[in-house]
Amino acid sequence: MSQQLTIGILGGGQLGRMLALAGVPLGLRFICVDPASNVPAAMAAHHVQAEYDSVESMEALSQADVVTYEFENVPAHAAAELLRRNVAVAPDPQALVVAQDRWLEKQCFQQLGIRTVGYVRIDSATDLASALAELGAPYVLKTRRSGYDGKGQRVVSSLAEAELAYAELGGVPMIAEEFIRFSRELSILAVQGRNGQRAFYPLVQNEHRHGILRTTLSPAPNCSASLQSQAEGYATSLLSHLKYSGVLALELFDKDGTLYANEFAPRVHNSGHFSIEGSVTSQFENHLRAILGLPLGDTAPRSVSAMLNLIGDVCKASDVLGVPDAHLHTYGKSARKARKVGHITVLAPDPASLSTRVVALQRWVDLATDG
Repeated sequence: MSQQLTIGILGGGQLGRMLALAGVPLGLRFICVDPASNVPAAMAAHHVQAEYDSVESMEALSQADVVTYEFENVPAHAAAELLRRNVAVAPDPQALVVAQDRWLEKQCFQQLGIRTVGYVRIDSATDLASALAELGAPYVLKTRRSGYDGKGQRVVSSLAEAELAYAELGGVPMIAEEFIRFSRELSILAVQGRNGQRAFYPLVQNEHRHGILRTTLSPAPNCSASLQSQAEGYATSLLSHLKYSGVLALELFDKDGTLYANEFAPRVHNSGHFSIEGSVTSQFENHLRAILGLPLGDTAPRSVSAMLNLIGDVCKASDVLGVPDAHLHTYGKSARKARKVGHITVLAPDPASLSTRVVALQRWVDLATDG
């Protein structure tokens, strides 16, 4: 009989929960570390409530066969310490270091020849005027660290607005980015195994509101083979450069058929939730396969599908499940404004049917969640 393997997860949120749920059928055991109480992952993993870099956390995770992350803002030095203790960590902690700092991330893109918008480093308020001169107005001011779901950024149209935004964002190190009038937002999920095997999910189209992802369409409508190839090329460069194992998500702007990289996440991703029902193998199962050195699963879509995030509160199950081929996923979180508390996936045989089902579901989403 084979020994049961243990996966350690830095973070106990909904992504950790879905990783564990994907791994239970594979006979895997999970430990998650998170300083919060009542974390979503605790329903499928043993939860160690402690700071990520605490002695207690390090000792608990040292018992795992491999440790991974469910969000990118866990301390990179905690992951590095696990490596020092000869614990397998995937993806490599260097991916965390790069993803946690927008300046390093943009520099990485530039080094690899991945197209981005123009950007300027902001070390102090005196750099704001030069950014305006170089990038023009408006531009986007972003904190270098800890920004997600639209947090830590402002669009500014003048030096006075930039100075106010800089102060409101805490006067921390930032970057200024050129404001791009893109056609749409896309993302691609890529996965690389420990043996170098790679697979890619089709490009998906995302709609954000107030900086938070609201809906994803899979595959993205009207995506040519050349656009998919362009995205896969970008992702391949990152996977190779970062010596990566696991799922990586790359967010992109599509401007008239040219892709600009926005940011990457060294983990499973919200825009990949469609894959639970919509793909032959979900992003969560493929992440586990990759970090364990197992053969990767088929990333092909089962049909066209969509994902709708539930923000603030969940819908009634009876309303969601009344729509054909709709699936409700709740995270066990209490209702709170701007909080991701669940999502819905829905499949259909064709784009027209999918649109009808999304409209029907959107009614219930709008009634249950905040604007």
